[in-house]
Amino acid sequence: MKALLLAGGLGTRLRPLTNFLPKPMVPIMGRPLLESTILRLKNQGVDEVVISTCYKSNHIENYFKNGEKLGVKVSFIKEDIPLGTGGAIKNAEEFFNDTFLILNSDIICDIDIRSLVEYHKSKKALATIAMTKVEDPSQYGVIEYDDNDYITAFKEKPKPYETNSKWINAGIYVFEPQLLNEIPKDEVVSIERDTYPKLLSKGYKMAAYRYDGYWIDIGTIEKYKKVHFDILKKYCKYVDVSHHDIKHRKNIIDNSVKIVEPVFIGSNVKIDAKAEIGPYAIIGDNTHIGSNSIIRHSVLWDNVKVKGNVNLINAVVASNSVVDGMRKIEDEVYANGINDYAVS
Repeated sequence: MKALLLAGGLGTRLRPLTNFLPKPMVPIMGRPLLESTILRLKNQGVDEVVISTCYKSNHIENYFKNGEKLGVKVSFIKEDIPLGTGGAIKNAEEFFNDTFLILNSDIICDIDIRSLVEYHKSKKALATIAMTKVEDPSQYGVIEYDDNDYITAFKEKPKPYETNSKWINAGIYVFEPQLLNEIPKDEVVSIERDTYPKLLSKGYKMAAYRYDGYWIDIGTIEKYKKVHFDILKKYCKYVDVSHHDIKHRKNIIDNSVKIVEPVFIGSNVKIDAKAEIGPYAIIGDNTHIGSNSIIRHSVLWDNVKVKGNVNLINAVVASNSVVDGMRKIEDEVYANGINDYAVS
């Protein structure tokens, strides 16, 4: 099975984390999101992945190369200018001659890919769209469907009176390759706004797949933090931390350090005397936490140095950053060293 990962977006709402790094490469529990996605796909029968890139594409290409280290064949298709979701899919046409998957690369969910593909084939549809239910669909693409679970309409960011549906496009699709004939080449095309309504108007069958598990897009800083906390709460199983043991990861943690679970502490971490870690602290590899510092509800990437007497509360600290001592950083993103992250 082949999958296309759409990874070309600018990630503007995640700035400054995405000023020097593409959104799909931001770390989730210390590992780039895109890497976790590819490994999950591999475990569900996907053996070849095509990554559509545009913004900061060198970070993605240099990290994954041909996919050998993950045991999955990886190819790339690069846009010089953004062509929208539909344009990106059309550009990858040469790679697909059978049923294939498409995923937005900023989505984290526990969907069963095998079940989704089996459902698609049983519906004999040209496309199947995975849906997730939300309380307020006004900021999403809403899907309406009939009693046989075939899609009847799309409503983009509807007002409350414009739809009764709370099911939204989850950013995960199964396509038959013939669908690509309906997307014009070398044009800016939105698959959601342009292609899907066009397919309905032509009478093609499009199936709706209801998914009621964990789902989030990491489009904002708050959502980025939330997914880490949800993983620690075991609401989300996207990254398995059940085997995680901070005592056996080559860490040097002073005996006076107070650790309040749940926390995630990477490898080669040093934590000095009387620091307080947690709850909901994520500490990346090769990080040094100074004495008397407090880290709560915060995400620290790799290679961070936090000097003594620092309070980090509900913060994100990017890789290679140095946080000077005697400071309090609350509800902020600290990124003075981010430009060196994830370049290989």
